[in-house]
Amino acid sequence: MASPPVLPIGVSGRPAIDIARDAAHEAGALALSRFRQPHEITVKGRGDLLTETDLAVEKLLHRTLKTEFPKHGLLSEETASTTPTDGWVWVIDPIDGTRNFVSGIPFYCVNVALCLDGDPVVAVTHDPNHEETFWATRGGGAWVNDSPIRASVAPTVAASVLGVDLGYDDGRGRGLIKLLLELFPGMQSVRIPGSAALGLAYAAAGRYDLFVHHYLFPWDIAAGILLVREAGGKITDHTGRPVGIRRWTVLCGSESAHAGFLAWQEEHAAQLDLPEPSNE
Repeated sequence: MASPPVLPIGVSGRPAIDIARDAAHEAGALALSRFRQPHEITVKGRGDLLTETDLAVEKLLHRTLKTEFPKHGLLSEETASTTPTDGWVWVIDPIDGTRNFVSGIPFYCVNVALCLDGDPVVAVTHDPNHEETFWATRGGGAWVNDSPIRASVAPTVAASVLGVDLGYDDGRGRGLIKLLLELFPGMQSVRIPGSAALGLAYAAAGRYDLFVHHYLFPWDIAAGILLVREAGGKITDHTGRPVGIRRWTVLCGSESAHAGFLAWQEEHAAQLDLPEPSNE
């Protein structure tokens, strides 16, 4: 296995992980100060909303990261969604879980990752409502605040709490609901958090034994890939292939339960509406 890359130092002389955590905390504080307040809302699609706070938080993160790392790229959901991923690139979701944010549900986060040629090497997922910051560096383990985290070791799907999110593609969402109908009651329970980034962080922390999503974007998944890997979990796309920030789907959590889920899925493939494998 290749050695972890030497992480960049910002203009201020601080390590990238410290800058990312501080930036996420500042961004989370801004989002929290506007939580449960009136919002200017733009509807991008069914359930897919944009508020003035998303834009303000993204602007704050861009300013901080561009000041510290002027030569790095910025890929973010609202204003820089087409940035190439070559070299050092920060991947940002200012508020993951905007639907929850608008509805007054205290389950959303700020998601920040630093990638080198598309591979996450720094990850921060900050939940301002619960004052939890999930973070990792490649080769440095995964943490929540000052405590190390480990992925679940649930032995089977039947022993697992399964986290899922439906995303904004209606066909893929219906397909995932059909999958759950076929699987139920073959798990302990199902949770739909409304934030893919927090779902991945919860899988890294062993709170979900498995997490499944069939419609993701780089800003949803970049931090979570590293969190789960560094927490000792298994993470792939829905077919079991290696996952990357341009994959649309993810299956992650306990290594044993992950294998069991893939085996069950293959056995029941004829009854399921699974997405076509991504070519990315």
